[in-house]
Amino acid sequence: MEKILEDLMNAVINGDEDKAEELAKKTIEAGMDPVTVITGTLTKAMKIVGDRFEKMEIYLPEVMLAAEAMNRANRVLLAKVGGDKKITTKGKVVIGTAWGDIHDIGKNIVATMLTTNGYDVYDLGHDVPPNKFIEKAEEVKADIIAVSTLMTPSREYQRDIIKYLEDSGTRSKYLIMVGGGPVTEDWVREIKADGYGRMVIHAIEVANLLMQDRNIQKPVIKV
Repeated sequence: MEKILEDLMNAVINGDEDKAEELAKKTIEAGMDPVTVITGTLTKAMKIVGDRFEKMEIYLPEVMLAAEAMNRANRVLLAKVGGDKKITTKGKVVIGTAWGDIHDIGKNIVATMLTTNGYDVYDLGHDVPPNKFIEKAEEVKADIIAVSTLMTPSREYQRDIIKYLEDSGTRSKYLIMVGGGPVTEDWVREIKADGYGRMVIHAIEVANLLMQDRNIQKPVIKV
């Protein structure tokens, strides 16, 4: 059994989608608990990938391949999770790319990493109007709203989401994380966001810190 788990972890790290799916099926055939495989092996694999990406030992294409391999294995395992089984979640995150921006590679990776690190993630995709973030957050009772952008004009919609929440008296209900190429530390402070991570792994650290202590001094910034 240990060999199957080791091979599964390596398949994800190496971005081998077919192998990852095959090995995920083998864990089920071997009677392994799918929740344990997800929260143990798959999470560990993506953490290794995230660490290597942060150290620039691998690059974005390798991260994307690993994420796809993880998703293939994850789908197999989730299909076998029984009604009496539950994957403990650290919190609920609504994530998307801001209105007017169709770039979502970075957002997709962050969403995947959040999922494999124990968060319940609702990905709205790209070109998302401010009200859609808020409507979804209300619907699922989210803890975090995460807004990405790669275009400077679309960055303004990060501010709009926060301003709307302030005006409606609901700002304290949500932790707001922002990210993307045009986002700076000064911008984060200006719009009064709660957190910002420059790299993928930083975003996970920020989310963890915010969820561990909602009264932590904000903003939480990792660069």
